Amino acid sequence: MNTRQKKFALATMTGVSLSVALAGCATDSGAPAADAQTVPPSTSSAPTAPAATPSATSDAGSSSGSKYADGDYEATGNYVSPNGKEEIDVSVTLSGDVITAVTVTPEATNPTAIQYQTQFADGIAKVVVGKDIDEIDVSRVAGSSLTSGGFNEAIEAIKADAA
Repeated sequence: MNTRQKKFALATMTGVSLSVALAGCATDSGAPAADAQTVPPSTSSAPTAPAATPSATSDAGSSSGSKYADGDYEATGNYVSPNGKEEIDVSVTLSGDVITAVTVTPEATNPTAIQYQTQFADGIAKVVVGKDIDEIDVSRVAGSSLTSGGFNEAIEAIKADAA
């Protein structure tokens, strides 16, 4: 085994060991047991605000009594993983303040973060579709707890844009 292969093997084993150790520290809030990401809060001095952009169609008065305009909205949410800052793109369709469709697009660059974001994206619709956007506060989906922070940030940006 050459030096490069040894370094790669060591880095891979370290990542797996860290994932296993962190999964053992995860709290379970009634969700099915799965690997969870856990990390202390970021001490970043300059948080970045998510960018929210409505799609071409928003109908500001379609539902009487609605707090938010019906339409399709997109935002990017950020969170900090053990490997640094990660992003996810979130798209939702609102109708009468209720999320009728959601799409999460993984934007991670780290293989572990990509795995968690993909699991999150595959399970998020079951958690939020059919619910009032003001009731959405996701803590863990499909074993991914950190991705939830980015998702919640994107939802807050979408709410601000749709208001």
